[in-house]
Amino acid sequence: MTTVGSIVSLWRYPIKSMMGEELNATAITEDGLVGDRAYALLDRNGKTISAKSPKNGANYLIAAPPFKTTPKLKSLCPMAHVVLSTAAEVDQILSQAFGQPVTLETVAPAEPSIEMYTPDIDGLPDQDQITDAAIKPNSFFDAATIHLLTTATMNQLQAIAPASRFETRRFRPNLVVQPADGATGFVENEWVGKTLAIGEEVRINVTKPCGRCVMTTMPQGELPQDLNILKAAVQHNAGNIGIYANVVQGGTIRRGDTVTVL
Repeated sequence: MTTVGSIVSLWRYPIKSMMGEELNATAITEDGLVGDRAYALLDRNGKTISAKSPKNGANYLIAAPPFKTTPKLKSLCPMAHVVLSTAAEVDQILSQAFGQPVTLETVAPAEPSIEMYTPDIDGLPDQDQITDAAIKPNSFFDAATIHLLTTATMNQLQAIAPASRFETRRFRPNLVVQPADGATGFVENEWVGKTLAIGEEVRINVTKPCGRCVMTTMPQGELPQDLNILKAAVQHNAGNIGIYANVVQGGTIRRGDTVTVL
């Protein structure tokens, strides 16, 4: 057992592709953080729509819904209109906000897919094209229920591209880890295929690096659109920023918990 760092921030994203909320502690199950990607918007064809498509991106990333188990979820729409998820008019309001017919769903299709634009960046497949991409079956997750990122990776990329702003919200992790002993570089790459203990209860199995997409380059609040974010990842870490993991033992995780490689 080797302690490799500690949790410095926790995030969940109640509606897929919308902005997240930072937590001090949260329960975690085999389905991920409680409330994470609990909702998504589906188009008239049942496709999960997301900020990976340029026609949706601006609307999605300005919305910031908090997740509440009681009494109900409140979602802040791009029109600055707050609506309860169970309100009769919720789909009508969201459809107007996003400029297309959508429904707010809690149950994912068995074989979900998203529309994704790939920028014209050397090293990426399907450059300057919009394609359909399959995501995790029966869920609103792209590939796994947990996404982990280290501060070392963000610092490394910031050093590579100092004119850009590498901030947590661009990458949408659930867990942000500060490595132990001042470790630098793309630290989490070494954890792929290993089991991590987080605090006293939670165990996660790291499955693969997290390949990045156009969403990391999009404007959010005062953060500008910046293709150099993705270019730096492609040129220096095979397009990856962070790692994906599945939960093998649930429990409660807290800011400050130690992270140990088993």
